[in-house]
Amino acid sequence: MELPFTHKPGRRERHLLRRHENPLFAWPPEEVVPEQLLAAQKADHEEMEAFRVSFADLVRRTAELPPDAGSELVLGVKQELEQHYERCCGLPEDHERERAAIRRLIDVIMRTVQRYVGADPLAQQELDDERMAREVHFRLLEQPLVVDLLHRESTIQPSELTPTLLSATPAEIDAACEIFDANQLAVVVEEAAALRARLVDVGLDLAMIDPALEQLNHALARLRGARTNH
Repeated sequence: MELPFTHKPGRRERHLLRRHENPLFAWPPEEVVPEQLLAAQKADHEEMEAFRVSFADLVRRTAELPPDAGSELVLGVKQELEQHYERCCGLPEDHERERAAIRRLIDVIMRTVQRYVGADPLAQQELDDERMAREVHFRLLEQPLVVDLLHRESTIQPSELTPTLLSATPAEIDAACEIFDANQLAVVVEEAAALRARLVDVGLDLAMIDPALEQLNHALARLRGARTNH
């Protein structure tokens, strides 16, 4: 059945698209029914509209921060901006303009915070470390799979993690592997090998997932090597 998936889906529709007729998730493969798709699209759209209202209010409150606002208030707004950035990445349609606006607002706030700390080298180092961590986090959020995995109400169930990773693009796998530790990734690799063996036994040609499985194995080897070196 040809389903009306959208060009830039939200997080719920994205996961339905991963699962649709995908033997890695179920054998025999299961089809997403139109009612499921329409419900996911509706929920994604409602989430987008709620974000727009919340984001407009946050921008207004940020702009109205008084020059003498205390550090606690300023840092609270920064945290809200970071949370909105993550929410924005999971929405349907293109929201690069909103993401760029959030990055600019965070930069303004961080310059204000730097004035608070003055020449304190320890505080400056903490700010630098935080900035680098934020840059890494925002880079990882460029991959839809990472957004979907990190969401507090993730549509990806624990039992679906392995088939999800095996269905992902190389860029998504690379990014996702950065949020797992060696033990977590070892479980995924073990489950992936077992899943492949089961589906080969029923006659499926799964050569197309071998590159993903190899990529996961390489990521696991890097993590184990880094842990050994430390």
